Amino acid sequence: MNVKVMSFVIATVTLLFSVSVFAAAPIKIGALFAVTGPAAFLGEPERNSAKMVIDEINKAGGVKGHKLELVAYDTSGDATKAVQLATKLIKDDKVVAIIGPSTTGETMAVIPVTEKAQIPLISCSAGSKITDPIKKWVFKTAQNDSLAVGKIYEYLQKTKQTSVSILTVSDGFGASGREQLKSQAVKYGIKIVSDDTYGPKDTDMTAQLTKIRGAHPQAIICWGTNPGPAVIAKNARQLGIKTPLFMSHGVSSKKFIELAGDAAEGIKLPSGKVVVSDLLPGSDKQKKPLMAFVKDYQNHYKAEGDHFGGHAWDAVMLIRNAIENGAGSAATIRDQLEKSKGFAGIGGSFTYSAQDHAGLGKDAFVLVEVKNKDWVIVK
Repeated sequence: MNVKVMSFVIATVTLLFSVSVFAAAPIKIGALFAVTGPAAFLGEPERNSAKMVIDEINKAGGVKGHKLELVAYDTSGDATKAVQLATKLIKDDKVVAIIGPSTTGETMAVIPVTEKAQIPLISCSAGSKITDPIKKWVFKTAQNDSLAVGKIYEYLQKTKQTSVSILTVSDGFGASGREQLKSQAVKYGIKIVSDDTYGPKDTDMTAQLTKIRGAHPQAIICWGTNPGPAVIAKNARQLGIKTPLFMSHGVSSKKFIELAGDAAEGIKLPSGKVVVSDLLPGSDKQKKPLMAFVKDYQNHYKAEGDHFGGHAWDAVMLIRNAIENGAGSAATIRDQLEKSKGFAGIGGSFTYSAQDHAGLGKDAFVLVEVKNKDWVIVK
């Protein structure tokens, strides 16, 4: 074999090897979840669900010849730590997209970092201000708190309960919920007779509840995430308060029932459908995928899948679909995410656009109630 032929063979083999290696290169997806700390009831199922679905995608051959690689960090629910880890994911790990964080406060802190780096962020948090106003690189999978407030107010309007007291946690999630509760009240003919807050680490809210009792509302709405709402449920029972108590979707998991114990009985709240998937009518298009998710999670982790884990499942699948549709870089993933239409996820049917990076409508929620230590659908 002469030198020219040998050189050609070597070059060809090298090229083929390079193409093969390139084709097999994994696509790195970053994740920021509060796996430990007060918000662990959010972050742990999110981390588990993301890992579960990525493992399943890879076992099926990946996406267009690429395996997905999850690079997940625990923020402990701390906004400063979330910013540091987001920077690490972008600069050191070279991810093409980031899923999370778990809480609204963390998400708002991370947004400037991802926007500057032009990396798509799919938040698992509910605050409406995450995507309102629209931010080019920011999407979300958790149902907006504006929709959750509307679900509660529709029920109150229907049952002719027109005066409410609101008690919201003093963090990003609570502030966003409080804003929605106040701004939508007039639309539904609701009068807010008292408006109070509590701290994320407070362990007794009897003072606020005593004040609320004096205002004589027809309903009480608490807006927060565990463990505060469970404390409020217990305090209300201890004080003998019989006024109907509503919670936000921020406690829509069995963890709340576990924390509140007997005091959870009768509490109503808006929730994603996954916690009542077995109770949905057969005509509901979400029932089959929801039941499959619940079963899959149970098989992997010996626990019930909830809608918090569903937020991460949806985010992974939306990224997977973007790659399937030809995206490979951060910019093209962002563009494809914005074109997502009618994706049947755990949180609902997602349709994003240049004007909507939240993607869900009112049908993403059902009103549920705690009965016999389980969730039932309020008719």
